[in-house]
Amino acid sequence: MEFRFGHPWLLLLLLILPALWVWQQLAAPAAVKYAPARFFEYGLKLRRSLVALAQKLLIYGAAACLLLGLAKPQSGVVSAEVRASGIDIMILLDVSRSMLAEDYSIGGERASRIEVVKQVTEKFIQNRSNDRIGIIAFAGRPFLVSPLTLDHTWLLANLSRLQIGLTEDGTAIGSALVSAANRLRDLKAKSRVIILLTDGDNNAGKVPPFTAAEAAAGIGIRIYTIGAGTNGLVPFPETDRFGNKFYTEEYMPFQEDTCRQIAKIGHGEFFRAIDTRSMQEIFASIDRLEKTETSVQKVENYEDLFPWFVSVGLSLIGISTVLGETIWRRIP
Repeated sequence: MEFRFGHPWLLLLLLILPALWVWQQLAAPAAVKYAPARFFEYGLKLRRSLVALAQKLLIYGAAACLLLGLAKPQSGVVSAEVRASGIDIMILLDVSRSMLAEDYSIGGERASRIEVVKQVTEKFIQNRSNDRIGIIAFAGRPFLVSPLTLDHTWLLANLSRLQIGLTEDGTAIGSALVSAANRLRDLKAKSRVIILLTDGDNNAGKVPPFTAAEAAAGIGIRIYTIGAGTNGLVPFPETDRFGNKFYTEEYMPFQEDTCRQIAKIGHGEFFRAIDTRSMQEIFASIDRLEKTETSVQKVENYEDLFPWFVSVGLSLIGISTVLGETIWRRIP
């Protein structure tokens, strides 16, 4: 709820009232001060002075209300209606076992691929407040983390709960692409985008990834692919029977041909994220590539309070008049 004046410059007229009060005080006739002979004469003088003060307060209050009314006081609500940009984005996140490899870092400390991916994805979502975004995680098969939504608080809550081992291991890229395309297929958006992030080649699922990419591109969906992780030996965390964490070196080659070809078919781009910084830069690049102008419509709904102020002002004048002709009336 907001309060404003339609003609605020008229509030300057209120300065006349204190000036008039001062002028009346200065213009009042001089009186000779003397010790009253009787107590009731003093009480009569006090009553008359209080009545005069009350009459002045009523008249000046009435004048102030009328002047405030002329300034057109208004009370109402101002709201901004932000229209969505018209971009629908499905993010496909690889949650296969290999995403536990700790060849990334956060704050100078070792971090797994999935930790970095979740962190960078969270920032990407926060920067796209006007887009509908959904998330599909996949390993041996895809599963829906969140459908397309503008409720990004709920989306980020689901992202934070994402972890490795929610489904059988593997990398079913083709199946994940089909699942995302089905979510975007019948939507009338300006732009429909799939962001595929994986650290391996397709080795599970029944749908070849190129076939899935061609089907998505055929209905106007653009595909960006991100290859995560270093190529070769990487530190992989293990736990002994006492619950102690230790590392082994595992060879994890990354064959980027599949991701590069998927991006080409999907009229998008392929990116290689070998460390945390490059991962952040890649998401920032996609953020810049998929931007459209959003429209903001300002809605104002104000109610004029002029009648209330005028009513109060006229009521004060009426009260002053009635009292002046009755109980406040002076008899010579």
